[in-house]
Order: sequence, then structure tokens, then C-alpha cells
Amino acid sequence: MSRYRWNLLPPAPHQYLVGNSSIPPLITQLLFNRGLKEPAQVASFLDADESLSNDPLLLTDMHLAIARIYRALLSGEPIAIYGDYDADGITATALLVQGLSALGGTVIPYIPHRLTEGYGLKTTALENLRQQGIGLVVTVDCGITSLSEVKKAQRMGLDIVITDHHTPLPEMPPAVAIVNPKLAGSAYPFTELTGVGVAFKLLQALYQSIGRGGQLEELVDLAALGTVADMSPLLGENRYLVKEGLKLMNRSPRLGIRALIEQAELSGGILDAECISWVIAPRLNAAGRMENAMASYKLLMTDSPTEARRLARWLEQKNAERQKLTASTVARARQQVLSQGISPLLVASDGDYFLGIAGLVASRLADEFYRPTLVVRTGEKVSSGSCRSIPEFNIIAALTESRHLLSQFGGHSQAAGFTLPTRNLPRLEETLLNLATDQLRGVDLRPTIDIDAEVALPDLGGDTFQMTQQLAPFGRGNPLPTYLSRRVEVMDCRTMGNGGEHLRFRLGQGGTRWDGVAFRLGNYLADVAPALDIVYNLEIDRWRGKETLRLNIMDFAPAGQS
Repeated sequence: MSRYRWNLLPPAPHQYLVGNSSIPPLITQLLFNRGLKEPAQVASFLDADESLSNDPLLLTDMHLAIARIYRALLSGEPIAIYGDYDADGITATALLVQGLSALGGTVIPYIPHRLTEGYGLKTTALENLRQQGIGLVVTVDCGITSLSEVKKAQRMGLDIVITDHHTPLPEMPPAVAIVNPKLAGSAYPFTELTGVGVAFKLLQALYQSIGRGGQLEELVDLAALGTVADMSPLLGENRYLVKEGLKLMNRSPRLGIRALIEQAELSGGILDAECISWVIAPRLNAAGRMENAMASYKLLMTDSPTEARRLARWLEQKNAERQKLTASTVARARQQVLSQGISPLLVASDGDYFLGIAGLVASRLADEFYRPTLVVRTGEKVSSGSCRSIPEFNIIAALTESRHLLSQFGGHSQAAGFTLPTRNLPRLEETLLNLATDQLRGVDLRPTIDIDAEVALPDLGGDTFQMTQQLAPFGRGNPLPTYLSRRVEVMDCRTMGNGGEHLRFRLGQGGTRWDGVAFRLGNYLADVAPALDIVYNLEIDRWRGKETLRLNIMDFAPAGQS
């Protein structure tokens, strides 16, 4: 039995192929699979140009937000940007500080400490900002669920402008303005902006209102970094922001990004969304996970090559520590889950779990067992947890149903976090388990791979790979093209990596020979048959300055048994 459910997407209708006859059939199929049904949609997707950028004034309360900020700029009133400690929040904070400072503003950043303060607006932090003479706080990537904190800020004479992209609660905080594409009744046509995407639109509206609309090009790299790091769908406006940001990073990266590239031994000029996901974003996130996110903020803002190199080295070290701690904690949490028996919802809790990596551990367990997963650091009085889920179970909706048990929570359908009194933890587990049991009853709890097309390996030669790059940048919502090839001959297969974690293949079909790698499938060596059906992506393997096209094998099964 394969590890995934294989879903071969239906072929594009004949009339669709005819209507796009100027495009190669395989590319046409890929476009059809991504929901691009009209010629105008196909053109805008392939161009990924400014036509995908929407009018920022369509966002609810945008006029109120820029009016309050403009008043602060005119009067010299200091402004605080209150961000989040992940890559989305860090890039959003840097973007607004840089953008408002360029307009002559007095702007200071504030990013809470994950371990000592936690996510979102905190009254103590707001009180400290007020004592420093701050009259206006602009949130990025947080604030939409901070009802009591905004009410208290009001009472202390502090104006709050909320920019966020998380799911709102039924009751809105009493802020001066709330800019969030997910607000009920919003006229904004694209709801999937990230925190940094919303911050970018705020600056865009402000700059346009004062006749400086074309001066944001140097900030689009930050929008791209945060958008990819937050795993938002790379469709619509996100596609435009990421494409433009990658161009800037490859053409003239800011000092901090250049230092990260050098530290990670990447080749300059060939950054793509995958490099951000697997190399740059984890290093930016490492600061907030292990210590204080301000180090990553400073890296993005520095104009000193010496400081950039120093901070990049520090982040490299912290990321290595994070990787080691994550691996040991995953092993421990996995044993805890197995000892409890696999149920529709998995919970691993312990007073020693390091909160900074709880989300990563939950993600690994959710991927392995394909169940919604909670990883909780328990305290004597207060506990905090991170949740990762599967498409069949909306975790933020489940937490919303359980909000009477929680002190604070927020997030998305697939990823969320919460804090609660420890005495409520058993009831929360019971409530979420009951919801998961009801909603997942009868569901085949294996992840699904959507397969774009069935092809033979000989058909992938020539310029096929280069043609598919027209669809880049790839990511959530626009995944790497995925193919199925049947009855592929296994010429050689062996384990590789630490402890034989991965499989390396030499494959053949129709007179062609291909190298392939199956990451994290080393335990399935015994399942390798002489002939396999394989599901895979095409990727460039860059090793010691040499580039080779190879198969990234996601799943396989003996030929005829898939």
C-alpha cells in the first residue's frame, strides 16, 4: 500500500486545449489543474505582472489607517510597529519601519519574546510603549483577536491600528482601524495576503496618497520573504509579490540576505521560492524560536556588512541548535503519541517541551501520522501549545468552539496556537478529540498527492523542465508539477544520508536513465520492487558547482499495485 492516496487529476477538455493551442499541451494541462479556466486568467498567471496587484483602498478601514498614520508623520509623533516573532511578522515589521522612516517618520519596532511574552499584543508591552511617549501603535501579523488588550490601550490613551491576516473573531477589537482582507464584508478581491502582504498594501496606500506610489520597489523583497515563509498560496497577488521580490533578491539582495546566502553556501542569483522555504526562512525563524527575533529584524535592516556577517553566523548557529533540538523532541513526542495509541487527534504534552519548536514538532507528527496534532508545554498554572492539522479538519474552527477554555488563541485552518489555564487542558483535549472523531469518521487518513499528469520518463527530456518554469514561483496553491510514471525499471537503489534516512535510485524507462532521490523514505527500502510506479517532481540537483536534473520521488509502489 502506498503512503499516499494518489489523485490523478482529470485531463483538460479538448476545447480547453484548442483554446490554448499556442501553449504546449503539458503546460496547458498544468494551467488547467491550477484552476485557470479562462484565457485572461492564463495570461495574467503566466505574466504575473502588476495586473495582479489590487487597489489597497478596497481594504476595509484603509482610509482610516493611513489618515491616522499620516497625522503622526506630519506632527512628528513617534510610531511603534508591533510585530510577531515569525518570519512573516519580522519581515512585516522591517517593511513598515523602513517604509515609514523613509517618509521622515520616527518609528520603533517592537517584537515580543516568544518564550517570556508569547504571541500577540500584551498589555505590559503597550504600557511600556506608552511610557516611552508612543501615541500610535501599528500591529503587523497580529492584533485581530486582542480584544481586551486594545480596550486597555484605549483607556491609556494609545491608538491602535491593526493590520493582520488571521481569522477574526465575531467581536472586533475597538481599534482606530482594522485592515484585514478576511474581515466579513470586505470588498478586497484577494483574501490570502500574509501579514507582510497586508503591511505592504498599507504602505502602498499611504505612498499613493502622497504622490509617491512608485517608490516601494526596494521593499518588495521583504514581502516575498514573508509570503513564502508563511506558506500562503502563491496565487493572485501573492504570485506577483513573490515574483517581483525574487527578482530584486537575485539582482541586488540587501546586505542581510546576501550574508544569509553566503552563510548557507547558496549560489547567488538563482534564489527561488524553495530556497526561501528551506534555507532562508528557517534561519530567520531560528532567532524567535531559540531566543529573540530582534536579531533577524536587525539582519534585514542593517547597512553594515560586518554586522550582517556577524548576525548571519549567529542565525546559522541558532538554526543548527534548533534542528538538533527539534529532532530529539520529535523522537520523544512520537514515543508519547505511540504509547497513548493513535487516535483521530494526537496530543503530546510535557513541562520540558521547548515552546519555540512546538509547532515544528506538531508539524512533523501531523505529517507522519496524518492526524491533527497538538504539542503542549505544560506549566503549573498556565500551558501553551501549537497545533498543526490536515485539510479535513479545521483546527482554528475547533479552537473557536473551545474558546471558553482558552486564555488566548489564533491562527489558520491548518496551523494555530493557544494559551490556557493548565487545569483546562484535559477538557480541551477531550473537546478537540470529540470534534476530530466526529469530523474524521470514515475518512481515509492518508495524505493525498494531486498528480498533474501521467507521463513516460522519455517524455521529460529536452526543454520540458525549462517550459514548466514558466509557472514559477512554486509553493502552496501552485505546487511543483507532479508526475506519475508507471512500470519504471529499478536499476539500482540504496540508502543514503544519516542512518540511511533517504533512498537513492537509478531508474530506466524507454532507453532513458534517470537519477532519483526519495527523501525520508529510507525505511521503505524493503518495499522497492524491480519495477515501480512512481510519483515525483523534477528538480535541479546542485552539487559542487554541477547542475543535474533528477527525480524527487514523493511516493512509490510495486508496478500495478498503486
